[in-house]
Amino acid sequence: MLLPLPAGEFRAYLFDCDGTIADSMPVHHVAWQQALKEWGGVLPEDLFYAWGGRPVADIIADLNEQQGLTMPVAAVAARREVLFQELLPTVSAVPGVLQHIEDAHRRIPFAVVSGSTRESVTASLGTLGLLEKFEVLVCAGDYTRPKPDPEAFLLAAELLGVAPRSCLVFEDTELGIQAATAAGMAAVRVPPPWER
Repeated sequence: MLLPLPAGEFRAYLFDCDGTIADSMPVHHVAWQQALKEWGGVLPEDLFYAWGGRPVADIIADLNEQQGLTMPVAAVAARREVLFQELLPTVSAVPGVLQHIEDAHRRIPFAVVSGSTRESVTASLGTLGLLEKFEVLVCAGDYTRPKPDPEAFLLAAELLGVAPRSCLVFEDTELGIQAATAAGMAAVRVPPPWER
């Protein structure tokens, strides 16, 4: 199913990674569950999807507060990343998004704008054989204010040399759509796995 695009002439495509390019959200949830279990924490599936796009450290800190835990943020984040990398070979690309990447590659530049680490993003794109298609990667640590703040999308547009109004964003989370809108960019909502 090819995702319908809004009307307009777009000079760059900006993509979130997890849940947008890579159909990795179910695998991320498994990695989260396994990592948190080691410290007595839990992340229910509905909350996991509701918090999509949030920085890993913020999620762990909020779970600590909600569940009365003192999970070490850096250690849990690192463990979750190791578990995700182990599961990565099972991840495939989101078909409707992959088709847009293939159709527009070499016609317009692409960027990934993600709340995940550069290590996680490059591993996902590398596994899918898509890494070389992206001129710019904007990942956690490259900006100070996470989505729904527009900073990361505006940085990607600047690095590509394309005006924000000429960028089209592909996103699977409400926070990402809000960030794109705040950046003055049109957006395509990528449906979650159960809607595809």
